[in-house]
Amino acid sequence: MTIEQAALKLRSREVSAVELATESLRMIHEQQPRLNAFITITDEVALEQARRADDDFASGIDRGPLQGIPYALKDLFNTAGIRTTGGTKIFADHVPDTDSAVYEKLRAAGAVLMGKTGLHELAYGITSNNPHFGAVRNPHDPARIPGGSSGGSGAAVAAGMVYFAMGSDTGGSIRIPAAYCGCVGLKPTYGRVSRFGSMPLGGSLDHMGPMTRTSNDAALVMNTIAGYDSRDDSSSKEPNGEFVKAGFSLKGLRIGVPENFYIDRIVPEVAEAFADALRRAESAGARLTPIRVPDPEAINVAGRVILLAEVSALMQPYMHRRGDFGADVQALLDQGRLLAATDYVNAQRLRRKAQKEWAVLWRQVDVIFTPTAPIFAPLIGQTEVQWGETEKEDVRLATTRLVRAINVLGLPALSIPLQTKALPAGLQIIGQPFDEDLLLAIGSLLPQ
Repeated sequence: MTIEQAALKLRSREVSAVELATESLRMIHEQQPRLNAFITITDEVALEQARRADDDFASGIDRGPLQGIPYALKDLFNTAGIRTTGGTKIFADHVPDTDSAVYEKLRAAGAVLMGKTGLHELAYGITSNNPHFGAVRNPHDPARIPGGSSGGSGAAVAAGMVYFAMGSDTGGSIRIPAAYCGCVGLKPTYGRVSRFGSMPLGGSLDHMGPMTRTSNDAALVMNTIAGYDSRDDSSSKEPNGEFVKAGFSLKGLRIGVPENFYIDRIVPEVAEAFADALRRAESAGARLTPIRVPDPEAINVAGRVILLAEVSALMQPYMHRRGDFGADVQALLDQGRLLAATDYVNAQRLRRKAQKEWAVLWRQVDVIFTPTAPIFAPLIGQTEVQWGETEKEDVRLATTRLVRAINVLGLPALSIPLQTKALPAGLQIIGQPFDEDLLLAIGSLLPQ
């Protein structure tokens, strides 16, 4: 059942918010031992918020389509009185006394919080193999990673525990678990959704966005969470409008299809599913336009430099607690501390140059289609991807290869499921700044 369908049932009194919450909690507790999708399950808060939603319905108060809908927050969104760990031992007992902007808006909309989902430590990785709270597992194959860092959110949505979940995306951390778990994930334009009250990772790269079952559901969540926030210095004043784009058609849509980089080293099944998605879009009236994209590999390198430096600077006050970080995160923090300031400055210069070069593409196309990830979800503990007989690629680099540059550019990108016979895979739809409504409209017309 989608958010849209559940909202109709709530308003027709076919089901109550308490019944939805109770069923969601049942599924969470039932699947938690298998998937470990949650760090904290908020049973009492959920039922209290559900009762409030039912009372509002009974009083004729309608706060919008999210009223009474069960959801989850990645455990880096502050929730007053509820533990917010960031997936790290450093903040394992942290209970904030204020709410994040996202939680404020969702609570005001009457949505019902089921709990806080698991993530890669500090949101700094793609596996969600967390040394402090345990590995999050993929609902389609628990021997595999769900992707990261928003792995718990992706797993919770894909397994049907909640109707939507919030994630964060610094180098692909919404889109990767969406692809690996088989759900929808939207990384909005930089600054579109307030970061206030969410634990930062890379300040100039962090994006907050929803993970849902359908593109239409993602649009409904965006209608609630987007908007200017004076408390966030990156927040955009761009008017929101409606993220649900009614009466849209693919006819005449110019889809850019990269001839370089995004077609290299893709497993055959993902490449075939991507080609099929292009054919379906073309048969619906879209125009496929071959393009050459400006050097994503260089942008990826710049993005890694920026992230290493920003995270190490952020965590500097805690570096005396080396033993409290997981080994992989500690290694990245050490790398960041070794970077010269000139490397960071030059990476930011390359970033500005790349943003100008990519802006030219929008004269030729409306959106760009790529695979979200070049591989299926790796096994837990897998460190390399084999390409042919001799070439190997680090799992982290392979997983982020097609998504990281979009964070550096600050562009919106949507991942929706590709039609595959094996494990889930994702189609990434990239758009111009603040074109989330177009991306979601396109996503709603393609099978999910």
